[in-house]
Amino acid sequence: MRVLPQLAATVTGIGAALLFTAGVASASGTPLSQTQAEARLIPNGITAASPGGCTDKKNPSCVSYEGILSGTVEGVIDLKKASGVASLTVVGGTEVGHGEDGKYSHSNGYKIDLQPSPALDNYIKSTFQYVGLRDDGFPMWKSASGDLYCDEASHSGIPAHWDIVYY
Repeated sequence: MRVLPQLAATVTGIGAALLFTAGVASASGTPLSQTQAEARLIPNGITAASPGGCTDKKNPSCVSYEGILSGTVEGVIDLKKASGVASLTVVGGTEVGHGEDGKYSHSNGYKIDLQPSPALDNYIKSTFQYVGLRDDGFPMWKSASGDLYCDEASHSGIPAHWDIVYY
């Protein structure tokens, strides 16, 4: 079971950087290899779909798990189980091409993008607390454990997806 820090009330920045209460340690876990992450995700019905059909972290057309944090992987597994959806599709991991600024970024293993579905969308929006718009105008929901779920609608040719930060 994951133990996560509580968020302070302030959410700022395009990457939804968060201010934490002093002295609270992160429970994000340890970096995993592509193989280690797949070994946890695939048996739990969570697969990746990349335009390039590849896993190279240095290629923005791929979906890579290289360096993803174990807490992020466990968070996605927990989300799938709690939501009751049959499967989840990862459309963004640690590969280049995401907003890579700040500690809580894709490249540092804290974030993952999931393909939306009616069941997933309904679960997130009805279970978690709506916390307003991110600086770029996309709506966000916060789980009881403090993780953020941003509904990134289609923009600039990028398909709609859930941009999730697991702390």
